[in-house]
Amino acid sequence: MTVSPLHAVHIAGQSIWSDQISRAMLAAGDLERRMRNDAVTGVTSNPSIFAAAITGSDDYDPQLRSLVERGAETREIVAALMTEDIVAACDVMRPVWEATDGRDGHVSVEVDPELAHDTDGTVAEAREWVKRIDRPNLLVKVPATAAGVPAVRALIGEGVSINVTLIFSVARYLEVMDAYLGGLEDHRSIGGDVAKVASVASFFVSRVDTEVDKRLEALGRMDLAGLAAVANARVAYDEFLQVFKGDRWQRLVAAGARVQRPLWASTSTKNPAYRATLYVDTLVAPHTVNTMPLQTVDDYQAEGPAIPAIVGPEEMADARSAMAALGEAGIDLEDVFETLEREGVAKFIEAWRASLADIEGKRSSL
Repeated sequence: MTVSPLHAVHIAGQSIWSDQISRAMLAAGDLERRMRNDAVTGVTSNPSIFAAAITGSDDYDPQLRSLVERGAETREIVAALMTEDIVAACDVMRPVWEATDGRDGHVSVEVDPELAHDTDGTVAEAREWVKRIDRPNLLVKVPATAAGVPAVRALIGEGVSINVTLIFSVARYLEVMDAYLGGLEDHRSIGGDVAKVASVASFFVSRVDTEVDKRLEALGRMDLAGLAAVANARVAYDEFLQVFKGDRWQRLVAAGARVQRPLWASTSTKNPAYRATLYVDTLVAPHTVNTMPLQTVDDYQAEGPAIPAIVGPEEMADARSAMAALGEAGIDLEDVFETLEREGVAKFIEAWRASLADIEGKRSSL
C-alpha cells in the first residue's frame, strides 16, 4: 500500500497540524478530509487568521448579525465567533485525542496579543478561554515573552494545557521547558493529575532565516544564507532531548507526565528562492509537531520524499557548527532573537488591531 509523504512523516513520529481553521473549512468537511488524506492530527489558530476569515467572507454574517442585534461590542463578537469555530474543531478532533490518549487531537486558541507583556492578564484570559471552550483537547496559546513564561508556569500549575508560542531562541526555549516542568511540579504538589496536562513549545522557524539572511547580505556572507533557521531548530531539538531524560523529568514521568513536544511553527518559506518544503523535510524528528498552512501541506504532499530523512546526532552536531559559524561571521544571534521577538509581538498586535477595525467596520455595516 502506498503511503503519502505526510503519512510517512507521521509514521516517523512527527505530528502534522493545520495552521489555520475557518467556518467554511469546518462546514465543508475539509478538516476531516485533511485528517484522512494528509495525516492532520491537530489545529493551531491565531486571532488575525480568524479575523481575516470573518471579514473575508459572509460565512459568519448570520451569527455576527445576531450578536450586533443584541448590542455586543466588537471584542465580544470576535470572542463569540472564534469560540464557535474552536469548539467545532475540538469536537472534530476529539476522536484523535481519545485514540492517542491525549497526545494529539488538540486545537489551539491564542490569548490577546496585547497581553504579551502582562503576566496576570495572560493568566486571566487563558482561564476565560478554558471556560468558554470547555473541551479537554483545547490548548491555550501563550507567547514566550519575559512576562509570558511565568504565565505558562502558573497555568500549567493549574492544570491548563498550553501551547507556548513565539519562541525564537534556544535560551528562551530552555526557560519555557523549565516553566513546564515547574508547572507540572506545582500541579502535582496540590494533588493535580499531571497526566491530564498537555503542552507544546512552538519554535518559529522561517523568520529566523529572513532576519539572519538580511544581515548576512550586509556582511557579504551569503555563503551562509539559509542555514540559520534549520540549524537553530535542530539545536533546540537537541536541548529538548537532554531536558526530557534527566532525573527531574523521570520523577514526573513516574506520576504520568507527558513531554512538552517541540512544535515547528512558521514553516512556510518566506524567501521564494528556497524550496517550499525546506522547513518540513529538514525537521522531521520523533516527538515533534509541524504546524503548516494548508498550502505547505499540499506542497509537501506533492514534493515530499516517500521516506523522510530523520534528524539525528550528526545533523544536530552540524547545526551547532552552523550556529557557531554564523557568530564568527559577525551575526549577533542574541540580537537577532531579541529583534524577532520584539517584532513578532508588534506584528501580532498590529495585525490584531487592524483586524478588530475591519470587524468593527463589518459590524457597523450590519
